Amino acid sequence: MKESFWQEYFSIPNIMGYFRIVLAVLYVWAFYMSLDGAPYWPVIAIIVVSGLTDFFDGKIARKFHMVTDWGKMLDPIADKVTIGAIILSLMFKYKIMMPMIVLYIIKEGYMALAGTLLIKKGHKIEGAKIYGKVCTFATYLILLAILLIPDMSDGIVVRLIVINMMVMVYAFVRYIIYYGKLFKECSENVGEMESYKN
Repeated sequence: MKESFWQEYFSIPNIMGYFRIVLAVLYVWAFYMSLDGAPYWPVIAIIVVSGLTDFFDGKIARKFHMVTDWGKMLDPIADKVTIGAIILSLMFKYKIMMPMIVLYIIKEGYMALAGTLLIKKGHKIEGAKIYGKVCTFATYLILLAILLIPDMSDGIVVRLIVINMMVMVYAFVRYIIYYGKLFKECSENVGEMESYKN
């Protein structure tokens, strides 16, 4: 019992996932301090370490058979926390980030709520859809470009953020449709079961 608990929640890949969440908090602090005159290199260093950790935790989990149900949930949570931290930090520097973080919170909040409700209904949630993966990749790419080029003009930053928000809205709408179909299927299955009992 104890061994399975540690294997499920404290395997090496999962510990790396927890570490990424800690790094996200540390990153926000480093970025904020950089705006007050502190060196900027720790900001990039933390993001690089986080990215490498993200890459290797999955490799280790698969190679050493450490894939767990909790790990499947933890990895995307760490991704979302990291992206949220980057968006939040850039909001200190660019006002255009404010609507983006609002959109991000609404999108992720809806997905978390819908996923939780479906799990309670007994539906097994699949991994991220292709449009979700494209959205995550585009967001990472655009945010990293803004971070790696701190002197980028405000005009270019605005254009990149607007593009990113359009991709987010598209993915959000697709997920609303996707979850809507799942809720409908669950309702139909419940109706069929009740009819069968009667």
